[in-house]
Amino acid sequence: MAPHLASANLAANTNSLVKQASISSCAYVTFLAGDGDYVKGVVGLAKGLRKVKSKYPLVVAILPDVPEDHRKILVSQGCIVKEIEPVYPPENQTQFAMAYYVINYSKLRIWEFVEYSKMIYLDGDIQVFENIDHLFDLQNGYFYAVMDCFCEKTWSHSPQYKIGYCQQCPDRVKWPAEMGPKPPLYFNAGMFVFEPSLSTYDDLLNTVKLTPPTPFAEQDFLNMFFKDIYRPIPPIYNLVLALLWRHPENIEFEKVKVVHYCAAGSKPWRYTGKEDNMDREDIKMLVKKWWDIYEDESLDYKNTVAATGGATEGELQPFLAALSEAGVVHYVTAPSAA
Repeated sequence: MAPHLASANLAANTNSLVKQASISSCAYVTFLAGDGDYVKGVVGLAKGLRKVKSKYPLVVAILPDVPEDHRKILVSQGCIVKEIEPVYPPENQTQFAMAYYVINYSKLRIWEFVEYSKMIYLDGDIQVFENIDHLFDLQNGYFYAVMDCFCEKTWSHSPQYKIGYCQQCPDRVKWPAEMGPKPPLYFNAGMFVFEPSLSTYDDLLNTVKLTPPTPFAEQDFLNMFFKDIYRPIPPIYNLVLALLWRHPENIEFEKVKVVHYCAAGSKPWRYTGKEDNMDREDIKMLVKKWWDIYEDESLDYKNTVAATGGATEGELQPFLAALSEAGVVHYVTAPSAA
């Protein structure tokens, strides 16, 4: 079922948030840390948004450890690059979270991007195959995301997994009354629609200092923090690949707009097809669709600018070189659908 899309009456929004720019500005945002290969995912995402003709730019929140050559790649693809400082959970508590998730607490910094009135966050291992700009029109005051699935082994620590309960099919195994209240709806934090806010940002950072990490780190934290204003949207907006084999009855495959390559072995730029479920034909097709976009040179920023009558490649290169020489890039003007 399609989500309820109400026009956002931004002018009438009387909350106390400080807006530093246009009250109607929107953007996509992703996060990048380290010198690994996730930069390929972000480049693919930028090109994917261009392919579907999004009207809005892609902001990349990067940590200081992202190397200069990766920053240059992002700028050359028309991204708005913003360096942020890491956010760490309470000291001596990280052993309770899966280590590779701990750095993701730094995502909380994006609530400080109040030059934008509304943003859609997308992980770097996500691809957008159909335009989703209409999600910016969702009613203000809520946190929108797709419900997660509890059936994979990564959830083996949870009571949901142990009894076979999943919110994707709540009638298959009922939540036992003796276990207390049913868990609140739980979302996957690889994609969500939110409103930047300085007051929310302060609350997030103050709360995380007092909240011991749990296995899914910032995803668990965001679910706890926003549980009262969370509103589910259909899985076509964040197809977590495990849903294809765990809950195929819930997936309208031909309508899927956003694919999240989060299953083990599914990252297109690392794909071998050898891991569990990775030899499925639907997975192979989705990996190929990602590569088709990533390798499409017509979607490179320099080529799309030239095609629309903007700067030629020759004119663009001095601009990009100057940005590179400037060192850390905090703000870079980007085209629509960067």
